[in-house]
Amino acid sequence: MNVSISPSRVHGTTRAPPSKSYTHRAILASGYSDGAVVRDALDSADTKATARAVEAFGGTVAYDDSRQHATLDVTGFDGRPEVPDDVIDCANSGTTIRLVTACAALADGLTVLTGDDSLRSRPQGPLLDAVEQLGGRAESTRRNGQAPVVVGGAIEGGSVSIPGDVSSQYITALLLAGAVTDEGIEVDLETELKSAPYVDITLEVLADFGVETEQTEDGFAVEGGQSYRPADGEYRVPGDFSSMSYLLAAGAIAADDEGLLVRGAQPSAQGDSAIVDVLDRMGAEIDWDREAGEIEVHRSALSGVEVDVGDTPDLLPTIATLGAVADGDTRIVNCEHVRYKETDRVSAMAEELAKLGANVTEQEDTLTIHGDDTELVGTRVDGRADHRIVMSLGLAGLVAEGTTTVGGAEHVDVSFPGFFDTLYDLGAEVHRD
Repeated sequence: MNVSISPSRVHGTTRAPPSKSYTHRAILASGYSDGAVVRDALDSADTKATARAVEAFGGTVAYDDSRQHATLDVTGFDGRPEVPDDVIDCANSGTTIRLVTACAALADGLTVLTGDDSLRSRPQGPLLDAVEQLGGRAESTRRNGQAPVVVGGAIEGGSVSIPGDVSSQYITALLLAGAVTDEGIEVDLETELKSAPYVDITLEVLADFGVETEQTEDGFAVEGGQSYRPADGEYRVPGDFSSMSYLLAAGAIAADDEGLLVRGAQPSAQGDSAIVDVLDRMGAEIDWDREAGEIEVHRSALSGVEVDVGDTPDLLPTIATLGAVADGDTRIVNCEHVRYKETDRVSAMAEELAKLGANVTEQEDTLTIHGDDTELVGTRVDGRADHRIVMSLGLAGLVAEGTTTVGGAEHVDVSFPGFFDTLYDLGAEVHRD
């Protein structure tokens, strides 16, 4: 599907979709339990992949009729996953395959995990190695550290050593599974942990499900023999700051005099709440009422800044688009790990913004957008089958001269299914081709 966006002003009130990161973890945590209700869950392609995995392991996940803020009634497999009857297809969800890999290692038999072309290109090797350190079986069918993977072995826990600068999801997967092993799991980090706030999210969800963890001198540990039991059998998912970043950016570059109010912004462990500080440093008129969970933002003259995305890789596409609108240079640093997402997001944003007229300098670990030498002009751009690239390019269409057509717009279903509907409701000129 193609979506065309013309220069527009946005205004009014909207609500952020539920957090994808929290929803993934809550669904799997509910699977590890004997049952739980997950409220305000994100109903998206990625989170459905995790729900399918829970069902493959012997649980059930029942949805209500809501499109985004769904209620999920989960019957869990109570800490011991069954061996699936068939291959588990994780589609395009890297979070699913990584979290589920450690879960599969608990089963007596073998589980085969795979996904689409993009997923089968992403690194899984360090997590497979960790499972083998715990006495399980974990191997890539192509022997390249990528899916399809075969996992099993009924691990009982132990200690593992794993790099911290490839994916924080490896640590999350091991901590989630470790709570229901006999011995627990201790994770020692070989390198500095990147995307650390995502581990903080995991620790927060585990605590809400009654699972105790600890931070050690070299990493993290979780005792075994624990049970997943959320208070009153329910868990409520907070709003998603990664998705909210596009709404806040839209307000900063395209709001009319009324401004834009975004609800569902309660404080949490999400590192991507840093978008509020980034916009503030760039000169946006933005105010966050943390108690009410509301952020108000107005169109402002923005100036380029330097942003380290070591802990917030999902913000890179949003910040890159903001840099193309701002005066001066916007330098996004510490971003090499952002190349290993659904696509190489560093190159993707550099190349697609360049099509729109941006002057961009790409280096291995740095992306610089030269705002003073940029004049955005609408053209056809490629969303690269990546939801975050699609949404960020959609933002550029709000201010680029002429019409911007984004190819592959259907991929917003991964994290923000109603994104273009939301822009339209806020006043943007949006057309589906």
